[in-house]
Amino acid sequence: MVTRRSVLGGAIGAAGAGLLTTGGLAPLLNAGSAQATEAVTVPAPFTVKMPTLPVLSPYNVLGGQDTYAVTIKEVAREIIPGVQTKVLTYDGHFPGPVLRARSGRRVSIRHRNSLTMPVSVHLHGGSVSPENDGGPMDTFGPGTSRTYTYPNQQPGAALWFHDHAHHMESEHVFRGLSAMYLLSDETERSLPLPAGQYEVPIALRDARFDEAGQLVYQMDDVFGRTTILANGRPSPYFEVAARKYRFRLLNSSNMRFFQLRLSDGGQMIQIGTDGGLLERPFTTDTVGLSPAERADVVIDFSRYPVGTKIVLENTLGPGTPDQVGKVLRFDVVRTAADPSRVPDVLRTLPAMRTATVQRNIVLSMDEDGREEPRGLMDGQEWDYQRIDQTIAHGTSEIWTVTNANKIIPHNFHMHLIQFRVLERNGAPVAPAEAGLKDTVRLFPGETVKLHATFDTYKGTYVYHCHLLDHSAMGMMANFRVR
Repeated sequence: MVTRRSVLGGAIGAAGAGLLTTGGLAPLLNAGSAQATEAVTVPAPFTVKMPTLPVLSPYNVLGGQDTYAVTIKEVAREIIPGVQTKVLTYDGHFPGPVLRARSGRRVSIRHRNSLTMPVSVHLHGGSVSPENDGGPMDTFGPGTSRTYTYPNQQPGAALWFHDHAHHMESEHVFRGLSAMYLLSDETERSLPLPAGQYEVPIALRDARFDEAGQLVYQMDDVFGRTTILANGRPSPYFEVAARKYRFRLLNSSNMRFFQLRLSDGGQMIQIGTDGGLLERPFTTDTVGLSPAERADVVIDFSRYPVGTKIVLENTLGPGTPDQVGKVLRFDVVRTAADPSRVPDVLRTLPAMRTATVQRNIVLSMDEDGREEPRGLMDGQEWDYQRIDQTIAHGTSEIWTVTNANKIIPHNFHMHLIQFRVLERNGAPVAPAEAGLKDTVRLFPGETVKLHATFDTYKGTYVYHCHLLDHSAMGMMANFRVR
């Protein structure tokens, strides 16, 4: 298990070639400028089918609670056709399965750890008590079990769960320990959105393989991970009917940012983000996702004749268009009735309370090429015993968060709460950031202003960069609500 190994010096050396810029991530490289190649032959794009993710079933639904049992284990799964790759999984599924929950109904999950290292399961975006948060030091060891209880006393949201064991989280998630947790509420269920087989969760990520087809983990390996996976398969195709689909997108990468578009420039309707539905949908031709961010998007394929093939492209590097530009292809193969629609109003967000405290948070990382760079939050590496921010329960605060780096992008995630993004670089935010969020991107030099209310649980939680390689390097801090 690698705890701190970096190719940061190479990243900085390549910055002048246009891989990274002070404005963030640059467009894709020309095909002749590749920085990394896979050691195993990855199939040509769109030659494998994208699977739908399995849905976990509770073994008990009595007492107002859905109860699950999950085994965390290493298995071999086919990612590249004909090759068995060792991965870390929840119940043997790569990528992780989907758990569907309902607001107001508890979920209890007993995780049994059959690995040889400790783990911690964090419900990302969940409003949960400290003992159920899955903090970085709150791990359980090999051969033991841990039960997490989630009250789901929050509006519907596209949550997910993943490993959070400090100094191991980045490698464990890279090797497969992440899964979707889709929480719905009555407001969402009352809307005539695409549903059933026409609501499709898609986990996006990148990967790197060796000559035997095994995953290669190196910390901060931003240039090496140049195979794009959609639901665990490399640049697959997905057959659709000529009607509307709802896609629940998750960027489960450790480091990679995506900027997604349809190859014909066609429009998509974004209806939600991390914290659930937006108040109003908006039409767009591009969707951006930093690591851990989610987007809820409707695509209407009725505008295409049967036989059309439309590629979902990624326009951000590092990597070449051939390596990282082709995410998946939608193949329109049939017609179908479509009673669904996207209403003009999706929900009403609660009014923001008056903020009584303001805080400034600075994310930074050594970018001088040193062998073991540090990830820093307000100039300090994470210390699990240090309380960095003390917050009075029931108050609202405004946090101004800045990426102080000149080359390296970050993002910012807070445990326990969903926040509102008030400003980006002093300007009003775009529609995609106008809803509830728990993760927000920060390209080099950017500043965002957040509004957060701490009125649920008391206790100690963390905030950190969710480029997990960075948080494993120390870019994390503690806040205590009391």
